[in-house]
Amino acid sequence: MSIHAILQTVFGYQAFRGPQLDIIQHVVSGGDALVLMPTGGGKSLCYQIPAIARQQAGQGITVVISPLIALMHDQVGALHEAGVSAAFLNSTLSMQETSQTERRMLQGEITLLYAAPERVTTPRFLEQLDILQSRGLLSLFAIDEAHCVSQWGHDFRPEYRALTVLHERFGQVPRIALTATADALTRADIIERLQLQEARLFISSFDRPNIRYTIVEKREASQQLLRFIRDEHMGDAGVVYCQSRKKVEETAELLCDNGIAALPYHAGLDSRVRQANQDQFLRSEGIVMVATIAFGMGIDKPDVRFVAHLDMPKNIEGYYQETGRAGRDGEAADAWMCYGLQDVVNQRRMIDESPAEEAFKQGLRGKLEALLGLAEATDCRRVRLLSYFGEASQPCGNCDNCLQTPDVWDATDAARKLLSTIYRVQAMSGFGFGAGHIIDILRGKVTDKVTQRGHGSLSTFGIGADLSEAQWRAVLRQLLAIDAVAVDAQAFNTLALTEASRAVLKGAVPLRLRVSQLSAAQRKSRRSAVPGAAAAKKSVHLALDMPAQARLAALKAWRFEVAREHNLPAFVIFHDATLSAIAESAPQSLDALQGISGIGSRKLQAYGEAVLAVVSDCLASADNP
Repeated sequence: MSIHAILQTVFGYQAFRGPQLDIIQHVVSGGDALVLMPTGGGKSLCYQIPAIARQQAGQGITVVISPLIALMHDQVGALHEAGVSAAFLNSTLSMQETSQTERRMLQGEITLLYAAPERVTTPRFLEQLDILQSRGLLSLFAIDEAHCVSQWGHDFRPEYRALTVLHERFGQVPRIALTATADALTRADIIERLQLQEARLFISSFDRPNIRYTIVEKREASQQLLRFIRDEHMGDAGVVYCQSRKKVEETAELLCDNGIAALPYHAGLDSRVRQANQDQFLRSEGIVMVATIAFGMGIDKPDVRFVAHLDMPKNIEGYYQETGRAGRDGEAADAWMCYGLQDVVNQRRMIDESPAEEAFKQGLRGKLEALLGLAEATDCRRVRLLSYFGEASQPCGNCDNCLQTPDVWDATDAARKLLSTIYRVQAMSGFGFGAGHIIDILRGKVTDKVTQRGHGSLSTFGIGADLSEAQWRAVLRQLLAIDAVAVDAQAFNTLALTEASRAVLKGAVPLRLRVSQLSAAQRKSRRSAVPGAAAAKKSVHLALDMPAQARLAALKAWRFEVAREHNLPAFVIFHDATLSAIAESAPQSLDALQGISGIGSRKLQAYGEAVLAVVSDCLASADNP
């Protein structure tokens, strides 16, 4: 069967997207590849179709290295639905199930086998791979989430480093490594660590035009999040990322108390509770998952309408990967983040306290500076984001800055005043002070601490009274980001000057900052003028006429019952886009149904008659109201 026939017959799609065809042809012919493709871009087909094609040619099994059990379960379930022989080996299997899967693998009865890197690199599994190779049944290695191998990647996992054994021990077996996010530094590290120097590099556009990026200054973060969900996404599925487990628990409770269905997810939860929450999120509609970064990869739910960050991630790769969980179905979605001075302080402290070498720390500081640059940007967010990954673009017209250009002000003199105050305070007292106290001095605020320390006599006392506390915190965020101010975590987060402070004090480093967050009235006006992702999504569904909407509702109800019987997420049965197309065209024969995107031969055989029955019942009801 040709690769086009596999695409149409097995997966039900009529045409490849972007570079999929080139990648698949290259891998089918036995070439190595490193693939960078955004979340929702169709990465899995880039190894699933070669796996099917190569097995049909008698070349054996494809081993997929995947880091998460949830991802394995859902992908194997989806492949079974498409009629492909697939299996996984992980800790959820009993000894008997594991033995049975291993037997089928060694006999070449499986097309795709999913396993975690920890298992793949064990002596037992490597010996089994040796047997497969000796029988000519080892076809391909697919290394998913390949950024995990890099120390520069946002989710480095040491166990991925051991995957170099695949090249060393099975050098004749082609490999495809895939990731949704990697800057130039991370790409180079992936190539070196996985020994992919001879691999062909495929880089898709990183642009996700259906995602609207909005970044706001943190004031009352929980209330800001509540307003965002209520105004834009009430009843939608979403993910809220927090930095700490405690904040995850508190935020989930707050959302539930305010009528928003929410569940917590973090590594401190009992594994059964964590799995149950994830299953409910994947299998139900309208659930908001509040999570740490532990909830990330492997979340294939296509109808996540928003991703919100209550705390700033470590770098742009992490931000891009996490926001990429939104809008996998191509419909409008929101990426919303609020951040503040404490976020920057916390991130810098974690870097500074790391036991890593100074060169590595400096790289992390550079990545943090790039993320803060994105947060403080006054130009198009999307242009900034894509530029980070080396991709040129034009203003998107859809991010917060494009929709309403922010006002800016020259903060160069303010930065010099702030640094001068830090210097003078330390010179007078012999030690440093925290941000709040420094800002109080600048604004001429007479506090007990200012009076007790005699800091009211400093020449910089009150010279910044014309700026608000929020403006001073914005200045300090920038100075922290460019390493012109250091935070001493061992001395109660006190501030100190650095080598980079000198250039700022001399006025050689200009700072231009955005004016502080819009007033509530302006925000309300802006929301009413610019529909959010939820409104855009609803408008797409409203494009269906009333009878078609009724058919869509009936089809979703049928899909829910089938998914529950099969213990699978509903989207594994059929995606929303497929159901919408069925509802709109109202097919009345299997031939008409077969032409709809997302319906392959196996699904047509398994569900075709049932789908036609649902459509027929709806048509009959419309004729006989």
